Amino acid sequence: MLSPDFSLGSTVALVAVQPSTPNENDKGGQGEDFGKSSPVGLVLLIVFFIAVFFLVKSMNKHIKGLPASFDEPAGGSKETPAEQTAPKKD
Repeated sequence: MLSPDFSLGSTVALVAVQPSTPNENDKGGQGEDFGKSSPVGLVLLIVFFIAVFFLVKSMNKHIKGLPASFDEPAGGSKETPAEQTAPKKD
């Protein structure tokens, strides 16, 4: 028996197919309820939309709190942001 030549540039695809017996009652997975959605799916979809709405709202609130630029000010202050906002001790 000869073995096939498998070089580095070749690709081999192995496909396994389950043998089936012909059945006249089999509709290929398209039974009576095929294509119908349930009310649970609608509720789940609405919950996802509500969650996305609140996530976007929260992200916008956090983005508005960011400074316009993260570059250091032109004055050349060497203090860290924590030192700049800390109250001065007398």
